[in-house]
Order: sequence, then structure tokens, then C-alpha cells
Amino acid sequence: MSTNIIVSEKELFIKMVMSNWNLQVSRMNGVLAKLSDEELSAPTAPERNTGVYLLGHLAAVSDGMFTILGIGKRLNPAMDELFLHNPEESGLEKPSIAELKEYWNKVNELLSEKINQIAPEEWFTRHTAVTEEDFAKEPHRNKLNIVINRTNHLSYHLGQLVYLLKK
Repeated sequence: MSTNIIVSEKELFIKMVMSNWNLQVSRMNGVLAKLSDEELSAPTAPERNTGVYLLGHLAAVSDGMFTILGIGKRLNPAMDELFLHNPEESGLEKPSIAELKEYWNKVNELLSEKINQIAPEEWFTRHTAVTEEDFAKEPHRNKLNIVINRTNHLSYHLGQLVYLLKK
């Protein structure tokens, strides 16, 4: 390595994971900026969720990262009922698009702030959804793996949302 800064392999791996997370959040923000409310209200494909539902779903999943990573309380746990526990056509009243965008932005702003405070060695400790016994047997079920999983999840739904962009 031809750099004067010595970075541990763990720190390098954390940097790789976090840069991918930040890239996907940035891409999501870019897609949201390009979509009108009307476009976001459309289904991503016939018989599929609308962009609005996916936005709420992704914001609720990101909000859940506070507790699973052990970095704070959720901003709006009530969103789980709307976007994680029930399908779009549940008939439950949903927030406006403006409220969902604000929720998405607030969650990711605070999440970024809190994530940046996590020490490198802490990333490889267990997350709150795994017991100590299970973690002893499966140490890959750590906090960094949650970010990898959530990055893949965000990327998957972002792939659906791009179908709403007008060519």
C-alpha cells in the first residue's frame, strides 16, 4: 500500500460497506428528487406497490436500524404498522407524500450522524436482534452485517422505483 495512512482491514471493510450504504441513500434521494408526486403515486409495475408505499417501507426499515444497531430510539415506530406489517392495499390511512419524504430525510440524516459515531471495533459486535448465545455460534450476525443487509434491501427497492422515472 503506497499511502502514509495505515488502515486496518476491519476499518477498510467498514469503509467499503458504509460507502455503499451512503451511495444507495444518495441514489434514492436522487430518484426522489426527479419523481413528481403523481409519478411516485403510480405502481412500479402492474399489480405491484406504488412508489409512495416503497418510500414509506424503506423509511420504516431505516428507522428500525436505530434499535437494531443499538444507537438510539426510533423516530416513528408507528410507521411499521403501515409499511411493514400490512400491505399497501390494507386500507389504513397513510401520511402524505411530503410527510413521507420528510420522514425519509430525517431518518437518514440522524442515522448517518449516529452511524458515524460507531467505533470500528463496535461494528463487529452483535446487534440487538440476535441473542448472545446465537451470536457466539454465528459472529457474522453483527452490526456491520445489518448495514450490508439494509443496503441490499434499499438497492432492491430502488431498482423498482427507477421504473417510475419518465424516460
